[in-house]
Amino acid sequence: MAEPWWTRLRGLAWRREPPDGWALLFPCCRSVHTIGMRFPIDVVFLDRHGWPIAIVRGVGRGRIVAHRRAAAVIETRAGDADRHFVLME
Repeated sequence: MAEPWWTRLRGLAWRREPPDGWALLFPCCRSVHTIGMRFPIDVVFLDRHGWPIAIVRGVGRGRIVAHRRAAAVIETRAGDADRHFVLME
């Protein structure tokens, strides 16, 4: 969980590759950036109940992604979001 401000700011930036089996939760968050990232990620936006409301797959370097209804965000390895989350539409 990315709680202290410096962990929220850094996220997974500057790592060479994502750790196996990882996911990083950003509570009380509507957007994330991939500035400094060296690998693509999947971004899962959660509503206030913790349900996934949107998935942005394969977000590349130097991007900012946001969802105005999100209450939290999860970053995970590119390709992993579909294995762990289902959007109910």
